[in-house]
Amino acid sequence: QVQLVATGGGLVQSGGSLTLSCTGSKTYGAIGWFRRAPGKEREGVACINSSDRPSYYRDSAMGRFSVSRDNAKSTVYLQISNLTPEDTAVYYCAFRSYLCSPDVVAYTTWGQGTQVTVSS
Repeated sequence: QVQLVATGGGLVQSGGSLTLSCTGSKTYGAIGWFRRAPGKEREGVACINSSDRPSYYRDSAMGRFSVSRDNAKSTVYLQISNLTPEDTAVYYCAFRSYLCSPDVVAYTTWGQGTQVTVSS
């Protein structure tokens, strides 16, 4: 069974919204959302812990990013509103056991990324 799969990316105009989904057999723990913009390092943007408490790691994410979980569907969502070209990146979801962390190295399982491209 696939452990984690991130979907929902696409091409969006600036100011638009997207909802990314992370599904698979490992969505029960802390799920972090990360992104890698062209030429940059992978960075954490949000996370939801095993008690469904969200955390946000970028000032630019505050108020625009929302992370949630639907246990019945084994899916974690990342809603992004008011997108800007600076949000253009490959977005990844990743698993660790209980608590959230903004650090890439803290996560043990990664899904393949989904491309988000925001046009100006």
